[in-house]
Amino acid sequence: MELKWLKDFIALNDYGSFSKAAEARFVTQPAFSRRIRSLENWLGVALVNRDSLPTTLTDEGRSFVEEAQRLCHEMEDIRTRLQTQKSGRSLVFLAQHSTAVSFFPAWIHTLSPLIGDMLVKLVPGNIHALNESFLAGSGDFMLTFGSQALDSPQIKRNSQCIQVGTDTLVPVSAPNDQGYPIHSFEEGKPCRLLAFPEETYLGNLIKQSAIANIPSQYRFDIVCENEMAEGLKAMAKQGFGATWLPSSLIKEELANQQLVILNAPFPTLDLRILLYRNRHGSKPEAEQFWHYLMELYGQE
Repeated sequence: MELKWLKDFIALNDYGSFSKAAEARFVTQPAFSRRIRSLENWLGVALVNRDSLPTTLTDEGRSFVEEAQRLCHEMEDIRTRLQTQKSGRSLVFLAQHSTAVSFFPAWIHTLSPLIGDMLVKLVPGNIHALNESFLAGSGDFMLTFGSQALDSPQIKRNSQCIQVGTDTLVPVSAPNDQGYPIHSFEEGKPCRLLAFPEETYLGNLIKQSAIANIPSQYRFDIVCENEMAEGLKAMAKQGFGATWLPSSLIKEELANQQLVILNAPFPTLDLRILLYRNRHGSKPEAEQFWHYLMELYGQE
């Protein structure tokens, strides 16, 4: 028996199809189907009517959904209690790479009077891995840019969310000796671009909302991909290409003109910074911290 089988089954009930549930659980559909079958084999009963479309649960499956949810919550509560006993008072934050670097340090510093001597743990990662870890109860909070990838029944049922900040993705390039950007769009000449991978949240956002809106007469070549915003910033400062970066990450570079902002047809993109709190198995210190934030930001 594996806990992930229960979470797979809960996702199947939420989404009503193997393909959508597999996508929400970040596994392939064949692997997801095998895991549901393994759960049925362990229980010794069929949970899913596989001969009907759309997918429906058997009578046993419908009665087992609440039991699966209860078991998951109990296991998360047990782990939280044991971790608290082991490590003392702590707050664990899961955060997207970019927010972990550009937003989290200054933000958590302003909240230091509330934190006191508690241990603060920061675990960076990409949004899909973070979502999986967060739903598994591996962190008290998850800090991300606003994303439709987190608009799922599982997230809504298992978490609360407040907006704790904003940011802007700005297009930048290193300047030449005259202060003009080295890389820009010119007719007949491709612009060198540095990019986040398309499968990341920022990479997909830039592709869909920035690059897709650039007039067709302009050409570009993606010459480097890096999931880390700090890595793209370092490459941009060296003059390797133009890129989009969170403005909070490059304040110093813009002030001393190591980087300059590009004008049209390069658009800027607004970002919301969201903090999710795990509803289940929340430690007393995490509860206290969350209520303070709700008062601070005026959100319910």
